[in-house]
Amino acid sequence: MRNHDTKNTEVHVTASGPPDAPALVLIHGLAGSTAWWDPVVPALARAHRVLRVDLPGHGRSARPPRGDDDIPAQARRVAGALDGIGVDRAAVAGHSTGGLVGTALAEQRPDLVGALALINTGPSPDAHLPQPFPARLVTVPVLGRWMWRVRNDAAIRRALDTKSLAYLDRRELTARLAQLTVPLMVIVGTHDRRRQPSSAERYREVPGLRLELLPGVGHTPMLESPLRTADLLLAFTSSLR
Repeated sequence: MRNHDTKNTEVHVTASGPPDAPALVLIHGLAGSTAWWDPVVPALARAHRVLRVDLPGHGRSARPPRGDDDIPAQARRVAGALDGIGVDRAAVAGHSTGGLVGTALAEQRPDLVGALALINTGPSPDAHLPQPFPARLVTVPVLGRWMWRVRNDAAIRRALDTKSLAYLDRRELTARLAQLTVPLMVIVGTHDRRRQPSSAERYREVPGLRLELLPGVGHTPMLESPLRTADLLLAFTSSLR
């Protein structure tokens, strides 16, 4: 598998897999980077052109202008990066806060987003569990070795965390998803320590949404259970063809 990095002044994108395959966009969560998807990319890239983005202020993406870093602004920058490399239709999968960015992208650009999958994304502000400082750094044991491969700005992380809650305060995620007209899937690790796992049941309110629970898995299924996570994403996207 070969990776190709695009040159974009705002949002860095890494492409893997056949360039003529259906596009699958992967959006990491708070304090993450494209590296967080490493374990699932080999399987996904056999069937997709996998496009991993570094959100603004994370990984190799530029820091956004102050005051222009909320969830809708993050989604607009991702859309601009995809437009810049000629992507006109894609399935989108977002982890945690990346799921909010993916949802905002689907709201803004129904022409671009053909399907949406969320991974351990809390549906409302009260689904977020209080986090002591060490837990913010290493949510699960396997996460540490990915954390230190990430360059991101602490101020950006704090701002994005605040803006994520503001996005959910304006309208809960289940209500937003119910207004979308694309296929939807939510994957949730039942041992999540950053989101209340029981809050996943709220997603059953969304008509047609596919909910997949992963017993014994925490907040980062793509790191903790990559084969199962990749299989679920592939089954979801294959059903769209």
